[in-house]
Amino acid sequence: MGTSLPLPKYHQIYLVLREQLQEGRFADGLPGELALADQFGVARVTVRKALEQLENEGLIERAPGRGTIPRMPAADGTRGAGARLTGLLENIVNMGLRTSVKVLSCETLAADDEVAAALQLDPGTPVQKAVRVRSTAQGPLSLITTHVPADLAAGFGRRELGRKPLLVLLEASGVRIGSAVQTISAQLADAATARHLDVPVGSALLAVTRLVRDEAERPVQWLHGLYRPDRYQYRMQLSRVGSIDAKLWVSTELSAQFH
Repeated sequence: MGTSLPLPKYHQIYLVLREQLQEGRFADGLPGELALADQFGVARVTVRKALEQLENEGLIERAPGRGTIPRMPAADGTRGAGARLTGLLENIVNMGLRTSVKVLSCETLAADDEVAAALQLDPGTPVQKAVRVRSTAQGPLSLITTHVPADLAAGFGRRELGRKPLLVLLEASGVRIGSAVQTISAQLADAATARHLDVPVGSALLAVTRLVRDEAERPVQWLHGLYRPDRYQYRMQLSRVGSIDAKLWVSTELSAQFH
């Protein structure tokens, strides 16, 4: 696992194990500390700290002679597997730990009218545009295009984007991520997209547009992503609010699953 992410190693391990617990992977018990330390390439004390955090949250139980067992129910299809998107940075870190990325391009250019409007900039303001393909062991997962105000992207470029998630780089540069608004729709793959994602031209893709703001509500990233629907999905849990006649549903959880 990468050691350059700003989150402590134990917390990275905690995030991955928590996600796997949500997926119901450890019905027969978690691997031992030594096995986990070997799996993640860290010291045993680091794994122990991650397990302590899971135990403090009531997600696992550790008992002498019985090992470590999950205390939460296994996934039954009614809850999505993956990290909660309400914790946007955690979701990106989880994905970064389990996928690889290829940077196709990274350049600073003048914002056109569409980009300037999204980022609340004057047209022509310098922005960093990056295009990346993210993949799993099974192949390409997504084609991502991001725009970031150039003054916020001064500390990183193509090399850093190939090593760390963009939100992690922004936070390392001093940006405090506050909120994000995301829209999900559909789009057909053109020739270039089809080549990058290894799908036929005209294939239906999930199209994700995400505007990320800092704690002062300044737009800091505008993202357009195209995802293969056979390898990536969103799942939302809804809760009813008000009386039975109100028929009002609100989302309580959104999760991302990829393979």
